[in-house]
Amino acid sequence: MAGPNPHDFLDLSALLNDEERLLRDTVRRFATERISPGIGGWFERAEFPRALVPEIGALGLLGMHLQGYGCAGAGAVSYGLVCLELEAADSGFRSFVSVQGSLAMFPIRTYGSEEQKERWLPGMAAGEIVGCFGLTEPDFGSDPSRMRTSARREGSDWILNGAKSWITNGGIADVAVVWARTDDGVRGFLVPRGTSGFSTRDIHNKLSLRASVTSELIFDDCRLPAGAMLPGVSGLKGPLSCLSEARYGIIWGAMGAARACYECALEYSKTREQFDKPIAAFQMTQQKLVDMMIEIQKGTLLAIHLGRLKEAGRLSPQQVSFGKLNNVRHALSIAREARTILGANGITLEYPVIRHMNNLESVLTYEGTSEIHTLLLGQAITGHSAFQ
Repeated sequence: MAGPNPHDFLDLSALLNDEERLLRDTVRRFATERISPGIGGWFERAEFPRALVPEIGALGLLGMHLQGYGCAGAGAVSYGLVCLELEAADSGFRSFVSVQGSLAMFPIRTYGSEEQKERWLPGMAAGEIVGCFGLTEPDFGSDPSRMRTSARREGSDWILNGAKSWITNGGIADVAVVWARTDDGVRGFLVPRGTSGFSTRDIHNKLSLRASVTSELIFDDCRLPAGAMLPGVSGLKGPLSCLSEARYGIIWGAMGAARACYECALEYSKTREQFDKPIAAFQMTQQKLVDMMIEIQKGTLLAIHLGRLKEAGRLSPQQVSFGKLNNVRHALSIAREARTILGANGITLEYPVIRHMNNLESVLTYEGTSEIHTLLLGQAITGHSAFQ
């Protein structure tokens, strides 16, 4: 019998069906051929290659877990595998797909009117229309209940005022899903680019997620017709349900970044020689590599299990928090350990490790910080809230 595969030690691939494995391999090939050759330059230039978006749409990856309106209706594990393979190339691409599908398309599909669905979803699924999600504000990130952005009635129209910050895709979005306070509670609004009173400003000088557009959204007496409001939800249930969808993708994506760092460190250790032998032969290097491999296998197994729960309709938001907290925390630790194996080479863009490490610093705190997810889990097991 052949020994275990160092890239899939527990043969987790056997837990997937043929369709899931085919999708995984297709996206891995796309990432290898279309993203990996350019990602070092895009990261260095702080550039997101929007020209690739229609190609991603043509693969059926945008809103792939949604039903109808040009969406594939794929299972949760299939969607997770896509997130894993894209983030193995770069977090910026998984972030784009996650925001497009889970934060922009999901609320339109779940809470939108039939007219809104027909207008936006087919183009978004094809990659012809880009969306973004406006919830976080300059002064309120972890506590969205304190948001200041507001919408008031004026005749049949809505007048939107306020600002959102740290919005992925904001500067390139054709439509923004924006959450605002109203007299009837928090409501979602669809704000097309070019609407009077709506502007964006990109955030520069980032050292993380550089191959991704991050922006501020600004609303200054932005007038919207009555049909701009998402009619199917009110209150924080709307945006929080979107965040749970997006966090699920992060559980998988973090393992993709971790895998890329582990595989890079493993191959490097076999060719880099010190004291007349490859550093892979040293006990300390082997311990580092084994620790990385074990956590990646455990984290991927966790992602598959949560995916099967989601497909069965039994995945809770607290279980999503469990996965996000665990997998991102270990992925960042793996990236840092891999960097030590590469030595000085670990800080260059010639290798992917420092790029993944920097990206994971953002993944650690967006879609809920580690502290927030810890307190959500604490509340789940004790029955006591630490937030108030």
